[in-house]
Amino acid sequence: MVSEALKARMRAMAMSYPQARSAMLPCLHLAQDELGLITDEAIAAVAEAIGVKTDEVESVVTFYSMFHQQPKGKRIVKVCTSVSCYLMGCDAVLETLEGKLGVRRGETTADGEYTLEAAECLAACGMAPVLQVNSEFVEQATPEVAERLIDFLTAGGDMTQVHNQWRPFGDDGGMATETTIGGEGISTAKKAR
Repeated sequence: MVSEALKARMRAMAMSYPQARSAMLPCLHLAQDELGLITDEAIAAVAEAIGVKTDEVESVVTFYSMFHQQPKGKRIVKVCTSVSCYLMGCDAVLETLEGKLGVRRGETTADGEYTLEAAECLAACGMAPVLQVNSEFVEQATPEVAERLIDFLTAGGDMTQVHNQWRPFGDDGGMATETTIGGEGISTAKKAR
């Protein structure tokens, strides 16, 4: 159910833009943050707040993969499958996550903790392959990193304790990424300068 407070926030958001319809995406984010998904009622509330027809809002919801109309897990794990990530091994990362979570891409674990998704592009080609847990990136992900990340999160850790850090590698000025999960570092793929 869309609360009156949420509707008021959507109307305020719409008024902060020169054209109210420009607030469509921010209003959809407000709705999804509060409701956990985009319902038909949320689509109607956004349409009312920005002054458009519901089918216009629905077309945006169905276009963008960041919005979902079905319940998802508390943690949405996305693995980028664009060409850069594909060439750097995203398939192995996805297979590891499918095995670790016991679900296929597009599915949610029985306990509602994780939804695993393949994403066409996460706009981080220079750090390929990448995965994302909710909105937090893990750069140059490997199967080992993916497996340790899920173990860490399942044991109660959170993404604020996961960091990527670039450091010098070798004498030629190259760089490498080290992913730190809960204070424990994992060296990942090397990147030339």
